[in-house]
Amino acid sequence: MSHEHVSNTKRIWFVFGLLSAVTIVEVILGIYKPASLEFNHFIGLNLLNWIFYILTIFKAYYIVWAFMHMEGEKSSLRWSVVSSVVFLVLYLLFILLTEGHYIYGVFKNSIIKWNF
Repeated sequence: MSHEHVSNTKRIWFVFGLLSAVTIVEVILGIYKPASLEFNHFIGLNLLNWIFYILTIFKAYYIVWAFMHMEGEKSSLRWSVVSSVVFLVLYLLFILLTEGHYIYGVFKNSIIKWNF
């Protein structure tokens, strides 16, 4: 039995290029903050924040897909890993937005003023 060495150089450069491109888009959007994205809101957040969330989740998923070799696993294992992470991220996002909105309302509508 002989095992051939398979070079993954092309795949590594593709993953590097894709993740770099997404990161560059995030940085450019963070520096310039286009007014059309920053001042238009969707479900309580501006569109720029939604784009950051989506790109960050994409990068996290692709890192798991490429570097943890999830593309070679069975579909049931992939779904069990991905669905639990997606659920936890959405749950954390819901908690942060709900609690943040409550705290903002408490400070805005009470006699307590911002101390920070």
